[in-house]
Amino acid sequence: MKKSKIDIVVELGEDRVPQKIEWRAEDSPEKNFKEVKSIFLSLFDTESEETMKMDLWTKDLRVDEMDKFVFQTLRTMADSYHRATNNSKLANHMVEFANFFGQETEIIKPEE
Repeated sequence: MKKSKIDIVVELGEDRVPQKIEWRAEDSPEKNFKEVKSIFLSLFDTESEETMKMDLWTKDLRVDEMDKFVFQTLRTMADSYHRATNNSKLANHMVEFANFFGQETEIIKPEE
């Protein structure tokens, strides 16, 4: 069986706030670390059937960038949920909420 490794490096300041976040994937054509400003990582534990999470963002992440990041994450979650469950009804509700969020944060324009 093939394995692949994903590395995440977080550089913390004295206040333990992330100063820099970098990642790379072993299978990616890009072998160098790529800098990012935010990461949401969710892992579903097999034994406890609980979700473990790591939400990090750098001190220089602007609010409008966080809004866009959350909006895009919500849309991606809806797509992933639909692919995994084929539950169109709930996936569509998730998309509706993501669109509401996008409109409220002015990432997308309200539908007329």
